[in-house]
Amino acid sequence: MKHLILGAGPAGIIAAETLRKHAPADDVTIVGDEPEAPYSRMAIPYLLLGNIGEDGTHLRHGADHYAQRRITLARGRAAKLDTGARTVTLEDGRTLPYDRLLIATGSSPNTPPIPGIDGPGVHPCWTLADARAIMKLATPGARVLQMGAGFIGCIILEALAGRGVQLAVVEMGDRMVPRMMGETAGGMIKSWCEKKGVAVHTGARVQAVERPAGSGMKVKLSTGAVLDADLVISATGVKPNIGFLQDSAVKCLLGVLTDEHLQTSVPGVYAAGDCAEAFDKVSGTTIVSAIQPNAAEQARVAALNMVGQRAELRGVTQINVLDTLGLISASFGQWAGVPGGERVEMTDEAAGRHLSLQFQGDRLIGCNAIGWTEHVGVMRGLVEGQVPLGPWKDKLLHDPTLLMEAYLATAQAQDQHAHLRA
Repeated sequence: MKHLILGAGPAGIIAAETLRKHAPADDVTIVGDEPEAPYSRMAIPYLLLGNIGEDGTHLRHGADHYAQRRITLARGRAAKLDTGARTVTLEDGRTLPYDRLLIATGSSPNTPPIPGIDGPGVHPCWTLADARAIMKLATPGARVLQMGAGFIGCIILEALAGRGVQLAVVEMGDRMVPRMMGETAGGMIKSWCEKKGVAVHTGARVQAVERPAGSGMKVKLSTGAVLDADLVISATGVKPNIGFLQDSAVKCLLGVLTDEHLQTSVPGVYAAGDCAEAFDKVSGTTIVSAIQPNAAEQARVAALNMVGQRAELRGVTQINVLDTLGLISASFGQWAGVPGGERVEMTDEAAGRHLSLQFQGDRLIGCNAIGWTEHVGVMRGLVEGQVPLGPWKDKLLHDPTLLMEAYLATAQAQDQHAHLRA
């Protein structure tokens, strides 16, 4: 059987190795569109900091790692999928056949249409090629402006600050990390960054990037401010790489729609990673959750089903833990709450601590936390496990610091009951 994997990121590599383990005689081919050994984008900030070299970003080490496992690495980019003929046509005209196909094409930076954004000195921070260009310009004292202060943006921010640049961040939301943190938490992260010497402009958009002769770049903001820059980083979000599926039979919403087996609307075609839209049991909807733990689990489940071993995705993890210049924050599930739900919030800005809990019925469905690192596992367990809290919900509404006690009394008791029933 021929297994074709589009995408050489973490999802593609994990799927290929899972296929090889469970189907030792099958053909496995990975198609990647970069002239690099397969690597992790999440390692790029560590490269910028100088903590690792380029080989430290590689997903697997050893020149013969893939050859030893009879995994073929091919270079190219998908242009068309013909599910009837079971072929993928690449942009260079080559046509690759398959019996089982995994779409793991990931995502790409979503660059806004701003005058001057495509000129020299402006880079996303997404590929190793981007990292090389950034390292040449982000030297100590350089004036760097970063567009975007979301989850990925804050990771890049940390790396840039570590290079000793003069850093300004522009975020169109009213707070930092607006898709992960509520108003109080996002405001606390902003204040923390400003105390660390980062200029943060929230509620602002870049309107133009101009290049007067001999003076670097002038970046015009919607607030009327004009900032000088030697380097502009675009970190304004990503979008799934699914354009080549437009005329195919594979159904897409925000990403490639999948079922609990990671199979798409077309039998024999699967999807995993940043391009996949999978069902989230906490929210009850399908979501694209572009974090590496999701990519890894989706790839494993997809590969098992590709070789005929029935496996199901238990759910999509909605969890983000972020270290922003030493301030640890976390977001789980439906952190903004739901209509008719209840919530409790406590904040100690002087101590750098904030906790927001969201409930639906007697279940914890989401939370924001800053400085509560000791309770990260507990919060995840209660949210993802959808544990009935019973009387502990009211206790948490009165005192949200009782998370550990609530977990021990409910989640562990539930596990013990399930074990006895089994």
